[in-house]
Amino acid sequence: MGFSKHLVFVGLLASGMLLAVSVHITGQSSAPAPVFRPDPSWPAIPNGWVFGEVSSVAVDSKDHVWIIQRPNTVPAEQRAKAAPPVLEFDAAGKFLSSWGGPAKGYDWPEREHGIYVDPSNFVWIGGNNGYGTPLPPGDSDDMLLKFTTSGKFVLQIGGRNTSKGNADTRNLHQPADAFLNRKANEIFVADGYGNVRVAVFDAGTGAFKRMWGAFGNRPEAAGDASSQFGLVHSVKVSADGMVYVADRANHRIQVFTTAGNYITQKSIGTTGQTAAGLAFSPDAGQRLLYVADLADSRIVVLNRMTLDVVTTFGRAGAGPGEFGTLHHLAIDSKGNIYTAEIGRNRRAQKLVLTSTQGR
Repeated sequence: MGFSKHLVFVGLLASGMLLAVSVHITGQSSAPAPVFRPDPSWPAIPNGWVFGEVSSVAVDSKDHVWIIQRPNTVPAEQRAKAAPPVLEFDAAGKFLSSWGGPAKGYDWPEREHGIYVDPSNFVWIGGNNGYGTPLPPGDSDDMLLKFTTSGKFVLQIGGRNTSKGNADTRNLHQPADAFLNRKANEIFVADGYGNVRVAVFDAGTGAFKRMWGAFGNRPEAAGDASSQFGLVHSVKVSADGMVYVADRANHRIQVFTTAGNYITQKSIGTTGQTAAGLAFSPDAGQRLLYVADLADSRIVVLNRMTLDVVTTFGRAGAGPGEFGTLHHLAIDSKGNIYTAEIGRNRRAQKLVLTSTQGR
């Protein structure tokens, strides 16, 4: 039997006041929803560094948290204090390492976008320069990069300003996110800002494997929500082999097999660009799917198998536990959430799981 009730999300504001946000819950299970509190002290940024837009966040096998931010978006008067693009912290927020930026041998993205650390601790990075504005030749980020955790370059798929469109099997076109299917050693790419597809490559060699668009259709730039993706912004592969794709512009999630066969979809919100980031709960069955809802400044928690809404929390703002342009998110082995915000907030946050029943 389904249920419907209200819970309260409680967070601590910078002023010391508690934040309580009423949220509506629906679903097919009577199990309590997870509850979180923001940690306003996380992370400890060293050296007086300043973040630009924090576009993505990832968690590795050691529960270290990786942030990618955009130094070029730091205000001009603070640019001398801009942090490096890639930063590593432990779960407590202690700074561990940093690296990134242009170097010989690979095309560093001009507009950093996604970061993902796979189970073998390789770091995958993409960019989306060229989205939304016309650029001179050479400026489009049409590649995905693979590094070790120490920043040693390993592999590049595609190249700067090289995309020939959705049929191109050698290049990407402003990719937003990536995720490794370890069983097949395949990297799934949300190829997402310039193209309208999921593209799959061999994670070791970079060789192209397959691609698909919305509903499993052939990906084509011409089309609407009834046949094509709008903006493929995140992709995740579950342990049981289901592929979850966040179509931000069409405010939905679509689900596929790893071969690209369409299964179902779920609308997130009603208008605007909503479904921006995805993460699974850390339990063995990955019972929950967490969705960064950009337009509504909240996190939506779904039952992964039924796609019913379990709970939502968050609201627009700059305080702890509030969100401004919530872009990506990640979850550690204890169920804590880490979020990345672009726009004015330019920050990463940690939301600590306080109730384990929802896991």
